[in-house]
Amino acid sequence: MLFLDLNAKGVILKAFEGFHLRSCVKFKPYAGEKSYIRFLKLNGCWSTIGDTKAGQNLSIGAGCDHKAIVIHEILHALGFLHEQTRTDRDDYVKIWWNHVLPNQAHNFNKYGRNYLTDLNTTYDYESIMHYGPSSFTKNSSLATITTNIPEFNGIIGQRLDFSTSDIERLNRMYNCTRSLTLLDQCDFESADLCGLVQEPRDDAVWLHKKNEPMEQNHTQRQECKDAGHFMYFNTSCGKQGDTAVLESRILHPTRNYHCLQFFFKMTGSPQDRLAVWIKKDDGTGKIRRLIKVRTFQGDNDHNWKIAHVNFRCQKKFRFLFYGLKGNPDDSNGGIFIDDLTLSEAQCPRAVWLIRGFSRLLTTASSDLSITSPRFYSQEGYGFGITVAPRGSRDSAFANYTRISFHLVSGENDGILEWPALHRQVTITVLDQNPNAKKRMSAERSFTTDTTQVFPDKNNSSRWGKPSLLGKFDTSCNCSRNGGWGWSKFISHALLRRKNFLKNGDLIIFAEFEDLTHLRKTEHFSPQTWPIGENPPLGRKKRSAHLKASQIHPREHCDPNPCQN
Repeated sequence: MLFLDLNAKGVILKAFEGFHLRSCVKFKPYAGEKSYIRFLKLNGCWSTIGDTKAGQNLSIGAGCDHKAIVIHEILHALGFLHEQTRTDRDDYVKIWWNHVLPNQAHNFNKYGRNYLTDLNTTYDYESIMHYGPSSFTKNSSLATITTNIPEFNGIIGQRLDFSTSDIERLNRMYNCTRSLTLLDQCDFESADLCGLVQEPRDDAVWLHKKNEPMEQNHTQRQECKDAGHFMYFNTSCGKQGDTAVLESRILHPTRNYHCLQFFFKMTGSPQDRLAVWIKKDDGTGKIRRLIKVRTFQGDNDHNWKIAHVNFRCQKKFRFLFYGLKGNPDDSNGGIFIDDLTLSEAQCPRAVWLIRGFSRLLTTASSDLSITSPRFYSQEGYGFGITVAPRGSRDSAFANYTRISFHLVSGENDGILEWPALHRQVTITVLDQNPNAKKRMSAERSFTTDTTQVFPDKNNSSRWGKPSLLGKFDTSCNCSRNGGWGWSKFISHALLRRKNFLKNGDLIIFAEFEDLTHLRKTEHFSPQTWPIGENPPLGRKKRSAHLKASQIHPREHCDPNPCQN
């Protein structure tokens, strides 16, 4: 029995945040509860099904440290079975028994309604709990499952994130009426503006507008012609200095840190301003203390952009969008806002928007790679991302996009720790679905360690000081180390199928986080837990949807190769 890999620990914490964003199921450190999960590094990816009321094991073995795989296994622990075990599965898929490994046939059993319930939901080809076409096959060229609707053969087995049906079932099973960390979101499709209101003393107003050919919203960009709505502040009329304020409803936080994400564009005067303010409790119970947290200024880029605003607030508050007209005589447009999300989480440290990426998938040369600007981690390390839209010359990778991470020299290098070990790199290609709960972004992680070296530089660490090990880049007046990442980060087919390429643009988030504090987290009593076992993590106690009298079998999942 082995301790969890450091990367697995970081991934497990990210998986917890996925549950907190989409449901009321809360995970907390173990404190003596009867219901808890022990995360272990055993052989493979598997979990006991349902709440045993006596503690249970969940294995994150070698190659299982992927957020979607961890979510899959936690859902088993919460009472979910594989989708293709449903009573009605033969109406939707065909099992090719002669292609299944002889000792793995039990994984394709289906169960009666006396054993499980579908919670009155339809069969879900996109469920994170569904096997893929070649799961437990004798030969990779032979499918073990095919869908009765052929278009779904390329969809079953997805390991991105929860599907819409997964979320619905989880919330029904655990009687959730709200998310733990999603405070607010709005795509402005409803006339009530999700509870946002106009400030009555404004000189001007925010307008709730419908799509026009030259003013398309972000929500349904390129999907529905002349459909979709957004908020608009016209800065081409009136007088300089006119303002309009759009104010949220009163929000009640449970954490002290928040991230406001929204899409905006400014098509008027370069002197136009869009500011985000927070209106806090002044200590008397009245929400009147104003704090400006971020200002955006007009420029010559009239495309939709993504914005992130971090702020802290422990008591009830509102957030405000404050529009300011610069010079109406120099404006032919205004300020647009769409698709906002407010969550109790940290905003991403690095956000890279690549314009026209969909075009690059077909026109770029096979050896083209694009390098990001320099970003800085919370500790102060400089880093960057390299993307090869069409993968590499190798035919095995031709229909995939390659993404790698590298360190970049920066202004803080003289005081930082080198090499930068035990840091987790997380790269996310954003699914731009306006509903944060339904986003199925592609996310990959690895953690820096001593095995990642430059063989041609006396096995020096890849995470050493870039000024000594890297190549000089004149575009940033900095040195960049060689990259480390994924040749098959995401397929071109998936990029085109989901909301990854709105308006043809790709958005990538990146983090470089210190996990040193998680290296020594195996705390247990030798009298209670065997040596080598990891600390149990408590789960908010709920009843699983499985029958109370049933056995709690160990569910083996299809082996997943390492994503690194």
